[in-house]
Amino acid sequence: MGSGHLPGAYVQFHRVAGTEWAGDVLDEARCVGPVTDQIQRLDDKLVAHTRTAVDFKSNAREKRTSSYPILALQQLTRNAIMHRNYEGTNAPIHVYWFDDRIEIASPGGPYGDVNPENFGQPGVVDYRNPTVAEAMRVFGLVQRYGFGIPAARQALRKNGQSPPEFRVDANRVHCTVWAQRQ
Repeated sequence: MGSGHLPGAYVQFHRVAGTEWAGDVLDEARCVGPVTDQIQRLDDKLVAHTRTAVDFKSNAREKRTSSYPILALQQLTRNAIMHRNYEGTNAPIHVYWFDDRIEIASPGGPYGDVNPENFGQPGVVDYRNPTVAEAMRVFGLVQRYGFGIPAARQALRKNGQSPPEFRVDANRVHCTVWAQRQ
């Protein structure tokens, strides 16, 4: 499951200032190595850039609100790693974190029973990479039940955010997660 024999089998993370593609890159990482190492490095970046607001004035109890629920980001990025196309492309998975959104781009469109119309629906699953998926399940990183996208939607809703937006075509899955409105 390392990236030594699979060109493009890594994740590029970029924290970009502002909301435009021409913004300055504030932080970046190339998450390489075994899938477990890629996920750990990416999780570290996601946690490091997530902000938590603490409101202790408007109620008797403090309320903590994260800019993004980590669970949602983990589900979406792990799905990208598990379901990406590792053949016919050297493109990595891209995670671009802007001030107002996070964009996740994964090479390879829907596979098998999954199509653009049923993409992301509960229980609709197929595995382009069954060995990668099973290894991720054994390591406790995914469940393989088709719960990932529904769990991300639920976590975002509980955090007061809109659901992730997907653009799906034959060559790529592109996911946009909008920041919580302040």
